[in-house]
Amino acid sequence: MPGTVVDELHESFASLLSILEEAGEVSLRAVADENFRKSLLLASASYFERRMTETVISFVEDATNRNALVAALVRNKAVTRQYHTWFQWDTSNANSFFGLFGTDFRDFMKERIKADDELDASVRAFLELGRDRNRLVHQDFGTFPLEKTTEEIHALYTRAARFVDAVPGALREFDAERAA
Repeated sequence: MPGTVVDELHESFASLLSILEEAGEVSLRAVADENFRKSLLLASASYFERRMTETVISFVEDATNRNALVAALVRNKAVTRQYHTWFQWDTSNANSFFGLFGTDFRDFMKERIKADDELDASVRAFLELGRDRNRLVHQDFGTFPLEKTTEEIHALYTRAARFVDAVPGALREFDAERAA
């Protein structure tokens, strides 16, 4: 997954922090690091929100043979300003999201995740990023004590990407199996 905006931010942040450290700007480096960590967390969560909402819209368009009416209904009532209701951020699974597509899909994904430890870890990383993002934006961004390092945030992002990458294929695979 190299080359995403989140990876580019991470690389830029690391370079700037290195320059500040080499220049002996300890205080300025600490302030920059505090802000970079928060920015990286928000960028990661925002990137995943865009990817997941695009996945749902794309799936609906494909499943309805590009029916603009159905796609508009889903976009307006299920996607726009609804993303954060799709997940129970304080849990360790995405069953609430999977259940939005019905109990059969939820059960399909539960089994898939149960059989794949890396995918399970990816779901957990995704939810942790979303949970931390919610805490950051709802508990006074300016003074919020984000305890993760930049590297920890980027590692969660990298791990969580596997889940986000898996969702489109899982939706299509399940739909194709049901149609057969």
